[in-house]
Amino acid sequence: MDETVLRAMAKWPNVPAVYGWLALDRRGNWLLKRETIGNEGLNAFISRNYLHDDAGNWYFQNGPQRVFVDLDYTPYIYRVSSGLNAPLALATHSGLPVNILHGAWIDEQGAVVLHTDRGPGIIHDQDLDPLLLAAIIDVNGNVINEDVFDELVELIEHQQPIPLWLRFRDSTVRFEPIHAEDVPIRFGFNPQPAPPTPST
Repeated sequence: MDETVLRAMAKWPNVPAVYGWLALDRRGNWLLKRETIGNEGLNAFISRNYLHDDAGNWYFQNGPQRVFVDLDYTPYIYRVSSGLNAPLALATHSGLPVNILHGAWIDEQGAVVLHTDRGPGIIHDQDLDPLLLAAIIDVNGNVINEDVFDELVELIEHQQPIPLWLRFRDSTVRFEPIHAEDVPIRFGFNPQPAPPTPST
């Protein structure tokens, strides 16, 4: 978190939170009232001060004010940061490197969901090809091609086991099927934070 933000929080500790203004889309774009934020400096500022509370609500700490984030899918969008034919490297849409892979899932639409040391997220759809080339393997450790992956997505639609593994650094995890609607529950986050209900 930025030092200027920490100082503002200490100076004005009781600024009301904001809901429904800021969103994160499935490609890692910050949206203000559903319009993409084009200012690179502002995007970087939001990304540096992007956090979550104990209830699984994600927010941008804008000085002393929390601006809660509506999530189009997951709190993070993962990008492949490695080059072609290099070992798989991943980073969040906010620029944080991934160090540990805890698990991998594929939903009924073929989106790749990962749980890493950074938290839950999906692979950016434009990075599926390099991900496939680099790190998705079969039971024999062979890298699969895109056609095979597309065929196996049909199994996922019926929630059948998937004979695929994801190789990341020194670990290999097996893909599991998951329904998109179950992702927030599985990983304990709230895709649409709302103000607390006033007590009566």
